[in-house]
Amino acid sequence: MNSRLPSRFPPNRSFKLIRSCLESGDLQRARYLFDKVPEPDLRAWTILISAHIQHGFHKKAIEIYATLLGRSIKPDKLLLLSVSKACAASGDVVKAKEIHDDAIRFGFNKDLLLGNALIDMYGKCKCVDGAKRAFDDMVVKDVVSWTSMASCYVNCGMSREGVLAFREMGSDGIRPNSLTVSSVLPAFADLKELKLGREIHGFVLRTAMEGNVYVSSALVNMYASCMSLRQARLVFDNMSQRDVVSWNVILTAYFLNKECENGLALFHQMRETGIKLNNASWNVVISGCQQNGQNELALDIFNNMQDSGFKPNQITIASLLPACTNLESLRGGKEIHGYAFRHCFIEDMTITTALVLLYAKCGDLELSREVFNMMPIKDVVAWNTMIIANSMHGNGEKSLMLFRKMLDLGIKPNSVTFIGVLSGCSHSQLADEGLMIFNSMTSEYAIKADEDHYSCMVDILSRAGHLEQAYEFIQKMPVEPTASAWGALLGACRVYKNVELGRIAAGRLFEIEPDNPGNYALLSNILATAKMWVEASETRKMMRDKGIAKTPGRSWILVKNKVYSFVVGDKSNEQNEKIYRFLEDIGEKMRLAGYQPNSDFVLQNVDQEVREETLCSHSERLAVAFGILNSSGKSSIRVFKNLRICGDCHNAIKLIAKIVDMQITVRDSFRFHHFRDGYCSCRDFW
Repeated sequence: MNSRLPSRFPPNRSFKLIRSCLESGDLQRARYLFDKVPEPDLRAWTILISAHIQHGFHKKAIEIYATLLGRSIKPDKLLLLSVSKACAASGDVVKAKEIHDDAIRFGFNKDLLLGNALIDMYGKCKCVDGAKRAFDDMVVKDVVSWTSMASCYVNCGMSREGVLAFREMGSDGIRPNSLTVSSVLPAFADLKELKLGREIHGFVLRTAMEGNVYVSSALVNMYASCMSLRQARLVFDNMSQRDVVSWNVILTAYFLNKECENGLALFHQMRETGIKLNNASWNVVISGCQQNGQNELALDIFNNMQDSGFKPNQITIASLLPACTNLESLRGGKEIHGYAFRHCFIEDMTITTALVLLYAKCGDLELSREVFNMMPIKDVVAWNTMIIANSMHGNGEKSLMLFRKMLDLGIKPNSVTFIGVLSGCSHSQLADEGLMIFNSMTSEYAIKADEDHYSCMVDILSRAGHLEQAYEFIQKMPVEPTASAWGALLGACRVYKNVELGRIAAGRLFEIEPDNPGNYALLSNILATAKMWVEASETRKMMRDKGIAKTPGRSWILVKNKVYSFVVGDKSNEQNEKIYRFLEDIGEKMRLAGYQPNSDFVLQNVDQEVREETLCSHSERLAVAFGILNSSGKSSIRVFKNLRICGDCHNAIKLIAKIVDMQITVRDSFRFHHFRDGYCSCRDFW
C-alpha cells in the first residue's frame, strides 16, 4: 500500500485509507496519512483517537486530543468520552482535570453519560475531589453515577465515605445493582463492619445476586476480613460458578486468618484439580507464607512458580523482599534486586522502599542509601524507611538531617516518621533534640503522641542517663505506660547500675507481662552486677517457680549461603577446635594491646578465671571467630544476635576488628554495631 496521498485525493477516499491502516493496527502510517489531510473533520479525529485508545496508547491519544484543541476544533460529547477513558487508563490526574474543564467549557458537564465517565476517570486517578465535583454538577444521577462515586471513595481508601454514599443512594431511591454491591463490599471489609456486611448479604439473597461471581467473591472477602472464615467458606462452597478470582479470594482468606496450613492445602487442591492458576494465585501464597512467618517456604514457592512457567510481577517481588529481609539474606535480596532491575520493576516505589529496608536490616546501610538516593519519587513511607534505617544503625544525626530535608521538600510527616526520628535520637544520645521534636508533634504537626512515642521519649531520657527524669516522665504520661516504656527504663538501670529504679521498673513489668523472661533476667543481671547474689538468685528462682525459661543467647552468621548458629560455650561446630584456638591466639594479642576482661558481664558467683573463660565463649564471639576464619579474603563479616550484645564482647570485638583489619558488623536486638580500627559506630553508647 502506498503511504503517499496523491494530490487532489478525494477526502472520503483518504479517510477510507486511514481507517484501513487503523483497523490493521498500523497507527504510525495512519497518523502519517492523517497529517496529510488538509482539514480532517471531527469524526476523523475521534476515530484516530479511539484507535490509539483501543491499542493501549492512552498518552498518545491524549496528545492527539491536545493537537485538536490547538487547531480550535470543538470536541463533542463522544470525543470527550473517549479521552476521559484514556485519562482513566493512564491515571494522569492533571490531564483528567483538563478534560473536566473542557467538558464544562463546552457545556457537556451536566450530561449523564459523560458525567459518569468523568467520575470513573477521577476514581481511576485516585482523585476524590474531582469525582465529587463532577458528581455534584450532574442534574440527573443514575445507578452508574452512585456506583462510580461510592467505588471512587473505596478505591481511594475512604471506606466510611463509600458506605455513606451507598446509603445516600438508597435514600435517593436508586436501587443498587450487582456492580454496586461488589464495589462497596470491600469498604465493609476494610471497616470490619460484619453486622452491616451481613445486611448486604441479606440484600444479595433477596435480589438473587448470589449467582454473580463478583458479588459472591466480594462477600467471601468481606467475611474473611471480619475474621469470619467459616461464613466465608460457606459462601464460597455455595457459589454456583467459580473462577480463578473466587479461588484466590478464599485462598487469601485462609492466610489472612493465619491458617497457613489450610491455605497451602487449598492451593495444592487447586493445582491437583486443574484450576487454571494465574499470577495472583502464586502471589497470594507467597505473600501469605511471608506474612505468617514462613519466609523460607515463600522463597521455595517463588522458585516453584518460575519452574511452572509463571513470570513474577511487581506484586511477587514486593512480597518476596520482606521474606529476604526477615531471613537477613543479603545475597537473596541482591538477586531479587537484580531481577527487578532487569525487568524494569525498579521504578515501583513499593519495591524500592522494600529494598531500602532490606539492605538496612541486612547491615549494608550504604547500599540502602544508594537505592534511596536513586528513587525518582519518594513518598512519606520511603522517607520514613530511610530515617528508620539510619536510626537502627545508630546514625541519629543523619536521621535528623533526613527529617529536616523531607520537611523542606514539603513531605508531611506522620506518626511513624516521629517514631523513627525519636529512635535515632535515642541511639545517638540526642536528648535535647529528641525532646524538642517530641513537643513539636502536637504543636506544629497536629499529631497526637501515642504509647509508642511516649516509650521512645522514655528511652531517650533513659539511654542518656537521665533515669530520674525518665521515671518522672512515665509517672506524668497521659496514657497508660506500656511494657516498652518500663522496659526502656529497666534496660538503662542495668547500664547505669541503678538498683532502686530497676526494682520499680521490673515490678511494673512483672504485672504487665508476667511471662516475659527478659524482664526477670534483666533484674537478675542488675542485682548480680551489684554483687547482690542472694536477691539475684531469688529472682531466678521466681522464674523457675513460674515455669518461665530464660531466652538463650544465640548468634548466627551466613557463610556461603548457609546459616551457622552458636550459643554460649558451643562446641558443636565442625570447626570447633579452630574457633577456640583462634580466640585463644587473638586473646593473647588483645591482652598485649591492653584488653582487660570485664567479668561483671558474667552473672554467676564464680571465681575470676572461670568468669574470663565464660566471656571467651559467648555466642557472638564464637560467631565472629567463625566468620573471620571463613572470610575467604573478604574485608567484612556480618553477625546477628537475638539479644543485646555483651558489654565485654563489645569491647573485645573492637580490638579483634583492629587486629585482623576487618569491618565486623554485629546486629543485636537493639541496633547495628559497626566495628572498625578499634572503634564502634555506637561510640560505646547503646
